Amino acid sequence: MAPGKKPDSKAKTNQGINARITFLQWALVFVMLLLAMKAVDIQIFQSSELTQKAEKEYIRQITVNGKRGDIVDRNMKKLCITIDTLSVAANPRMVVDASATAKKLAEILGVNRKKLQKNLESKKSFVWIKRKISPSESEKIKKYNFKGIFFKDDLIRFHPQKELAAQVTGITGSDGKGLEGIEFQYNKILNGESRRITIEKDAAGRYYSEEKDLRDKLKGDTIVLTIDSTIQFIAEKALEQAVTEHKAKSGMAIVMIPSTGEILAMAHAPAFNPNSFTDFERDRWRNRSVTDPFEPGSTMKVFVAAAAMELEIATPMSIFFCENGKYRVGRSTVHDTHEYEWLTLKQIIKYSSNIGAIKLSEIMGKKQLYNTLLSFGFGKESGIECPGDSPGLLSHYDRWSAIDTAAISFGQGISVSAVQLINAISAIANGGTLMRPRIIKEIKDSNGEIRQPFVPESIKRVISKSTAIKVKDMMRAVVEEGGTATQADLNGYSVCGKTGTAQKVSKSGGYSKSRYTALFAAFAPMENPELAVLVVVDEPPKSHYGGVVAAPAVKKIFSESFHYLKIPPDINTKTEHNQ
Repeated sequence: MAPGKKPDSKAKTNQGINARITFLQWALVFVMLLLAMKAVDIQIFQSSELTQKAEKEYIRQITVNGKRGDIVDRNMKKLCITIDTLSVAANPRMVVDASATAKKLAEILGVNRKKLQKNLESKKSFVWIKRKISPSESEKIKKYNFKGIFFKDDLIRFHPQKELAAQVTGITGSDGKGLEGIEFQYNKILNGESRRITIEKDAAGRYYSEEKDLRDKLKGDTIVLTIDSTIQFIAEKALEQAVTEHKAKSGMAIVMIPSTGEILAMAHAPAFNPNSFTDFERDRWRNRSVTDPFEPGSTMKVFVAAAAMELEIATPMSIFFCENGKYRVGRSTVHDTHEYEWLTLKQIIKYSSNIGAIKLSEIMGKKQLYNTLLSFGFGKESGIECPGDSPGLLSHYDRWSAIDTAAISFGQGISVSAVQLINAISAIANGGTLMRPRIIKEIKDSNGEIRQPFVPESIKRVISKSTAIKVKDMMRAVVEEGGTATQADLNGYSVCGKTGTAQKVSKSGGYSKSRYTALFAAFAPMENPELAVLVVVDEPPKSHYGGVVAAPAVKKIFSESFHYLKIPPDINTKTEHNQ
């Protein structure tokens, strides 16, 4: 270029463009280097941390509990089972309109709308909406196809027989744990195994796993009861009729096999439906035949008579002066319902003389009376496989006054549970051996194999066979003409029994003159007893005698149970009538 001449403008322009291009190229190279370095950092140095974050978003660890085992009767009829149901949950991050969704779900499920909306507006990826929903509720929810709302397989405890043996089997809470009865006592065995597993979530926020199949594999053991559902039904209906007819407060009934101690029925009134147990008062849930002791009244007289003969103090034909119905013990006066003069031991039991029982206790002494009652299982737990096994109340004889000894001989000042009483009666029925009462026959694993059998267990011999035969004969007289339980006499069968009418303790002290417990304990047939039955009716307001209130129910249970079990009559009624 010549000196003094200006540079060409076009050349300057090209130089500027080239400079900018060069700058952009280097800038791009720099950005690429930064991205490469970041990629290296992410892939190598932050890989573990980011993987964990991703897993938290799409993978969860949960504990799977095996399906709860079944409870069945002795014939494998199902009383308690676990069935599949659905629970509804949400991924709040996927919910489109929390307010509208909460409003509609609250209407369908009957849950608190404000609390539900708060949960749906949270930043969590999983929240429960309602556990164990009904089929109708799930169908209504499915119709709306809510975003972020999904169902999860769940389990619910179900009692297909409803009220049948409900107090025996018991109940479970919403968490599946036993709250009462066998469900509580054998909670660990029924629960089955647990296992920790991983579940994955899809793009819609729903979790998938093999949880359902695994629950079946981890299922708990099955408990087989000694209960017979048919006899349980018979006992419940007979008891319900007695309680209703006499407008009583409540009642209990037990049916036992005397030779083994197996309980075929354990009924309560009023009943409750365990499928909706929260709709009923808590007092109905427990097994009162085991947990609630009561004063047994004159049923105690058979044990006093047994002791007197075992100790050779008296024979069935020994006679006792019964003071014309009035007898003073210390500062107290004891009465009989009739003014008896001389009675044999057999008549004392037949007519249920309080004074006759006192005379026997005075001869044997309080120590022997105490040891006899203790030997028959009173004053200690029965050993039955149920929670709340009550020992009742039998204070030591050192603390007995003269009137205490007298009262205990006819069933006051002592309390027993229903299972203790029927078990003691069964000891007389089977020839003198006290058995351990049993409500469980066996435990089976999920494959149906017997894991643990429960065999009959003899506790001790309490009286000799000859004494037992004599007591049976006395108890047979109670049901025959002139006895206190003629309403229990069953055509064709030799029923043996003893009535009880016990005054209840008054809230102000002493005994109430208007509140009674009426009961009747019996077994049949006489020679080889197949069944022993006890019915206890609490606070019938009008007639309160055991022979009037409880005996007819016992007769009904015997009659229908013998027919069901095909137990033949043991009496030729025509011959007996002629005799």
